[in-house]
Amino acid sequence: MTGYKGPERVLSGIQTSGDMHLGNYLGAIRKFVDLQQKHDCLYFLADMHAITVWQEPAKLREQTFHIAACFIAAGVDASHSIIFNQSAVHAHAELAWIFNCVARLGWLDRMTQFKDKAGKDKERASVGLYTYPVLQAADILVYKATHVPVGEDQKQHLELSRDIAGKFNHDYKVEDFFPLPEPLIQGPGARIMSLRDGTKKMSKSDSSENASIFLRDEPDVIAKKIKKATTDPEPLPSEMAGLEGRAEAKNLVGIYSALSGKSDQEVLGEFGGKGFGVFKPALADLVVEKVGPIGAELRRLEADPGHLESILRDGAARASAIADPVVAETKKIVGFVD
Repeated sequence: MTGYKGPERVLSGIQTSGDMHLGNYLGAIRKFVDLQQKHDCLYFLADMHAITVWQEPAKLREQTFHIAACFIAAGVDASHSIIFNQSAVHAHAELAWIFNCVARLGWLDRMTQFKDKAGKDKERASVGLYTYPVLQAADILVYKATHVPVGEDQKQHLELSRDIAGKFNHDYKVEDFFPLPEPLIQGPGARIMSLRDGTKKMSKSDSSENASIFLRDEPDVIAKKIKKATTDPEPLPSEMAGLEGRAEAKNLVGIYSALSGKSDQEVLGEFGGKGFGVFKPALADLVVEKVGPIGAELRRLEADPGHLESILRDGAARASAIADPVVAETKKIVGFVD
């Protein structure tokens, strides 16, 4: 943050595409709940990022409400933390354009996520997909957020946000106007893999309906998916070294560990030497116990979109109250006429 003297704020968001699954909960949403206990937090639904690739309009709207409901069902307190959809706060787009004129092509050319997402057909990718990291910088800096929870795949984008903030401050001779946001690391992240292939991350878009546990799944569906999860014929080992080369077993142990609060080694101490016929039912019971109530509350919230819309509207107003003065001051610094 260098010499920035403003208040500390935490900001994070989730793209509004696809249903939220266990990996999203353990990797992000559960952390959002914990962070709000100690920090001023803003959590946004990244609908502007979502349309960098084609989205069906009706589905996009549905997914926006779905993710808002997931946040609240999991324990994010909308009266304390600010929950809003990105497109409802105009300051994001305004600041992103100014940052487009600060960022350099060479910086964006080094962004590996664009290469991964566009693949060999990058000439057909949207300009928005290419400039996605600049909008992400605006998302963070429009609130002068000082800390951002990030996974490995987003560290490079956070570095770009720092570069943009630093260059703006330097070019316009406004030292520490924008903070240099820092990554917020909360211990080892739970990396949840597919129930069908332990070498691939659990995904919203997996072709197999049994590969992912979705937060809105009913308890019997959760239990069925765990029962069908890919495993091997060997019993669980008693030591961590025994999980090497056993991706599916390691993933299931990791899920149990993340939900129980026990270490992987403690889980193996309990189940080592036992087969999956014993371990899977115990895991299913645990997932149903921890995730089932979230799913029940999620389904209740989704049945009342008017309530969710009012929460998002209130969140957008509170977010705008922070962001609009930042953009107004930025425009003055740049030399725009009111």
